[in-house]
Amino acid sequence: MNEAELKQKAIAYLKSHYSEDTVRMDVRKNSVTDGSGELHVDCTVLISGRESDWTKWFTFSKGEVTRMRWQMR
Repeated sequence: MNEAELKQKAIAYLKSHYSEDTVRMDVRKNSVTDGSGELHVDCTVLISGRESDWTKWFTFSKGEVTRMRWQMR
């Protein structure tokens, strides 16, 4: 699974779990190997028509996002 695919999974996770539309996502660190590990990103999301900036850490297991931590920037 390449970085672009991981980003798409993270974007889909934000949409399905939090109804967030991703405006921008920049990878800070990618430690996902063979579908498992952590993807650390800075992103801007659109929630109810307002943009907000976040740092998020997506945990992957077997190619799927299993959890996420976040911190507002």
